[in-house]
Amino acid sequence: MVNLSDDELLDALGIEQETIKTSSYSPREQRIITGFKEIQQFFEQHGRVPSPDPENDIFEKLYAVRLNRLRMHEESRLLLTSIDYQGLLNTTEVLPVNKVEEIDDDDLLAELDEGINQEDILELRHVRSQVEIRAAEEIAKREKCEDFDRFKPLFEQTEREVKSGVRETRPFGKDASIELGNFFILGGQFAYVAEKGDEFKTPSGDYDARLRVIYSNGTESNLLLRSLQRALYKDNAGRRLTEADAGPLFSQDWNEEDIESGTIYVLRSLSNLPFVQENQKLVHKIGVTGGKVETRIANAAYDATYLLADVEIVASYKLSGINRTKLEKILHRIFAPAQLDLTITDRFGRPVRPREWFLVPLHVIDAAVQHIQDGTITDMVYDIKTASLIKSI
Repeated sequence: MVNLSDDELLDALGIEQETIKTSSYSPREQRIITGFKEIQQFFEQHGRVPSPDPENDIFEKLYAVRLNRLRMHEESRLLLTSIDYQGLLNTTEVLPVNKVEEIDDDDLLAELDEGINQEDILELRHVRSQVEIRAAEEIAKREKCEDFDRFKPLFEQTEREVKSGVRETRPFGKDASIELGNFFILGGQFAYVAEKGDEFKTPSGDYDARLRVIYSNGTESNLLLRSLQRALYKDNAGRRLTEADAGPLFSQDWNEEDIESGTIYVLRSLSNLPFVQENQKLVHKIGVTGGKVETRIANAAYDATYLLADVEIVASYKLSGINRTKLEKILHRIFAPAQLDLTITDRFGRPVRPREWFLVPLHVIDAAVQHIQDGTITDMVYDIKTASLIKSI
């Protein structure tokens, strides 16, 4: 038997061989085709050809200059005619440009108006770095905040302070620092830095830290400090919230002969509410009054503010030369992460959410008073993780 090759067998059987086609385009031609397909996608999405108008974004202007060059370049027109189903090349309307021997995006960008920021062009031309990608992923990756009830009163108070002007919102950038207890607006949500880990040095020599950020929509993210900075920079509406400010805390001309300007009082509830009874040594009401504390709490059992129960005074501190309103707001801001979120029914059957009750040890309140005395109270925040006061800056 005669041994036939595969080709001879196929010929004997009358089967025509199909030649496998491989791309005959040069790398330059492939680049031209790919660039033209991007223009076609733009046309399909917007229903018009790209325009070099100065008001348009950099991509549209680049597509406009690229299309203009392709129309003038005979070799490119011949190459693209078979895929130009939209008739984008069938026009004599072209803009004057420099030589058209090469269709290169670097050259095209050079022909755009000089008002474009060079750093922006470079950023748009290149694929995002892995650092930027990870930063974006960290911001986008949010999980449900399981203990949001602890932070909800803090967000509500902050919103009230913004509306009343006690806090201000400022564009992020001039001050790019991020510290424990800071508030920001990111993506239309309030963002609160609830925890900050130890700082570490990155390969680039910068310092970074892991943060726990709580958002006002009940979510949270565990991200790096520099990732949050990048997100705030890129968000045109990103804002920093200033600290609550209601005027000077201490009198500017205070002296030993000044009369008392008020009292900080700490109360403990005698309520029979299960949670309050279980945590009686920790649940405290903190307030500031210009009168007698005993008079203020005389009818506590009939007042929903006092949980409709009698209270006992566990501590009081006399004030002199201090703005009471300012001080009370500062104390409530500091302990806001530990504020109780309780709803009770008052004597008339209406739901009431008493304020000024916090799950804080008495010794921490004593520490806060010491910071008031030495004038450093505005620098402090309450760290619920360690149940202690720490510096916010």
